[in-house]
Amino acid sequence: MSVRINPSILSADFVNMERDLGVIASADYAHVDVMDNHFVPNLTFGPQMVRRIQDVSPIPLDIHLMIENPERWAPAYAEIGAFSVTFHAESTSEPVALARRLRDIGARAGLAVKPGTPIEPYLELLDEFDQILVMTVEPGFGGQSFIADVMPKLDALAAANARLGRDVWLQVDGGITLDTIVIAAEHGANTFVAGSSVYNTPDRDDAILNLRHAAEKASGHHHAG
Repeated sequence: MSVRINPSILSADFVNMERDLGVIASADYAHVDVMDNHFVPNLTFGPQMVRRIQDVSPIPLDIHLMIENPERWAPAYAEIGAFSVTFHAESTSEPVALARRLRDIGARAGLAVKPGTPIEPYLELLDEFDQILVMTVEPGFGGQSFIADVMPKLDALAAANARLGRDVWLQVDGGITLDTIVIAAEHGANTFVAGSSVYNTPDRDDAILNLRHAAEKASGHHHAG
């Protein structure tokens, strides 16, 4: 199974963003956390900054919108040319309509759920999404500890993927280290957001490679339950 490593630029040096995108060129995607200080108590980038990140990034962008009213804002990120745009289930009442709109523009559409949000209502809607992001921390800040209690959600998603014959990417974000990536991969995750465990190391290529190998090895032992 192919695994994807998406370093989070939340851990990058914002003043040296072009340099810090360059050092993760061996990763699959750059994970861009857009926060509006309403949906989460933190503020990061808006469309203008993300457009420039897109211009200089050596790898495609995986946008994670931790914002209210994604119906209004999400399409702009797809129009910038982002590879993938993920919005939160908790901040929209029309997830399917928004996902279809993002796909129409040409981006992959992702749905994110906070640790406390049940996944069951979305299991039969997998056809409408390209990626489901299971948050393994409360969204808003980097450097938090991995919440293992959400692993049953990954099991349920992996089982639904198999039952429906789908290949919806199962992403985890929050507290991903060499240890926790193994746990998440064993439960069916195949797309991993890593922030500090990549950026806070002297050799970013090495960190990305080690995470990739750990996840590939563990995904061979995937068990649903």
